[in-house]
Amino acid sequence: MAHMASVVPFLLLTTICLCNLLNCPLPASAISNCNGPCTTLDDCSGQLICINGKCNDDPDVGTHTCGGSGPPPPPPPSPSGDTCKSSGNLNCKGKSYPQFRCSPPVLSSTQALLTLNDFSEGGDGGAASECDEKFHDSSERVVALSTGWYNRGSRCGKKIRITARNGRSTTAKVVDECDSVNGCDEEHAGQPPCRKNIVDGSQAVWDALGLDGDVGEEQVTWSMSSGLSGTQEGEAFIA
Repeated sequence: MAHMASVVPFLLLTTICLCNLLNCPLPASAISNCNGPCTTLDDCSGQLICINGKCNDDPDVGTHTCGGSGPPPPPPPSPSGDTCKSSGNLNCKGKSYPQFRCSPPVLSSTQALLTLNDFSEGGDGGAASECDEKFHDSSERVVALSTGWYNRGSRCGKKIRITARNGRSTTAKVVDECDSVNGCDEEHAGQPPCRKNIVDGSQAVWDALGLDGDVGEEQVTWSMSSGLSGTQEGEAFIA
C-alpha cells in the first residue's frame, strides 16, 4: 500500500505536465488553487482563472484570493495635503449632497473649480451678496468663495487673482460666500450646497479668462492678488 500511495502523486503530476504540453483539460481531481498549473478556465478553483499557465485572480471580478484577502491600500494623499472632510449631508430634491465647513489649504497657487454665477437681482445667486448686501451686474469681475475659503467674510472686498489653464489670468473682488453647508432654499435660489473648492465667478470673470460660460465649470488656480509670502496659509476651516 505504501508503494501505491507514492505512485498516485507521480501519475497525477505526469498528467498535469502532459496536459500543459497537449492543451487538454486537467482531470477533476487536479483542480488547481493559486499559482497552480492550468490550461483552461475550468482547471482553476473558485473564481480563479488561468493566466499564463497558472491560476490567478480574475481582474474583472476584483478578488484578492491570491494577492491577499485584505482591502487594497488607501490612495495616497492629494498633493495639496487636503484633509477637509464632509461634516454631514443635506437632502435636496431627492438627492444627498455633502456639506463642508472647511476648504482645502490656501496655497500660493490654490487649485479650484471655477463656476458661473449671476450676481444680479433675480439671478441664480439668490439673495444679495453677503459682503456688501448688494447685487452686482454681470459686467463686474466678482466672485463667491466656498465656505472655508470665505472664512466668515475675512476675504470680503479683497481681490484674488484667478489663472486658467489657457494661461490667462484676471483679478476679481470677493463679494459673497458660496455656501458649502446650506442650500436648497429661497436664500440660495434653490441651489444645493457648494462644493468645498469653488470659485464662483461672474460672466465678466469668465470673459476676462477667455472661457466659455456655457461649459459651466473649469479648473483654475487662485491666490490673493497682493501675494502671500508663505507657501501655505493652512487649511481653511469654519467651526
